Amino acid sequence: MIVVENISKSFASIKALDQVSLQVSQQDIFGLIGPDSAGKTTLMRIICGLMDPDQGQVRLMGQNPDKIDRQNLGYMPQRFSLYGDLTIEENINFFGSLYSLKSSVINQRAEEILDITGLTPFKNRLAGSLSGGMKQKLALTCALITRPALLILDEPTYGVDPQSRKDFWRILYQLNHQGMTILVSTPYMDEAELCTRVAFINQGHILACDTPQNLKSPFSQRVLEVRTVCQDPHFFDDLEEIEGSSFFGYKYRLVVSDGLKGKHAVQSYLNAKELAGSIETVPPGMEDIFVILTGENS
Repeated sequence: MIVVENISKSFASIKALDQVSLQVSQQDIFGLIGPDSAGKTTLMRIICGLMDPDQGQVRLMGQNPDKIDRQNLGYMPQRFSLYGDLTIEENINFFGSLYSLKSSVINQRAEEILDITGLTPFKNRLAGSLSGGMKQKLALTCALITRPALLILDEPTYGVDPQSRKDFWRILYQLNHQGMTILVSTPYMDEAELCTRVAFINQGHILACDTPQNLKSPFSQRVLEVRTVCQDPHFFDDLEEIEGSSFFGYKYRLVVSDGLKGKHAVQSYLNAKELAGSIETVPPGMEDIFVILTGENS
């Protein structure tokens, strides 16, 4: 469905993308995972044909992006771009009219999609008064009005509450089961686990690309989950046995090459600081794999 070959893009002296290649197969839920300023939005815009690359090429459904039938491509940008002074229903009608869809077709499809997204009871509410999660669902509804074969979503769950994120992914799975191919970008590493395939991107480079399970299986490192009263994200940075660390506000996840030695080192470190804490060996998650690939503490 999507073939990206050696894409590079610079803005003045900043290289946003550097020789990026990836392939999205039919009916994938493909996750483009990386932090802010990793190059995700730039790549999404190039894939959609909204921006030209400096180098490389993109093929969508076997064609150049500017040659495809736009009704086959649904795109949801990072920022909410619909009209706040129009109702949900009016936004949908306006968006459908841009594709020259008949009113009867728009109404029929809108009814189906509003039911899927749970927005039917709110269709007469102004878009500007919606919560963040509901705005994202409205943007998704408009992107789906043409029944596209390919759906591209740029950080659709960024900044929304956990329940809205859960609801959004439930909708994506339902669409995928109906045959839709989905490319979604996100800075949330836990969402990588929900994708059929994942590409890690950082500083304009693709670090790895595979299924979540295959990305985790080759790594010999162990992960220690540490809970203690200390809440300093850099607390374990000086401990030489730690190859990478992440702090989640109430726990640390520490990457070590040797689980037993690492556990002893962490316990000794806590004792020296006169801090109590629990230490547990856990399976690596996508956050840990990203830390290992980048060689950075976060």
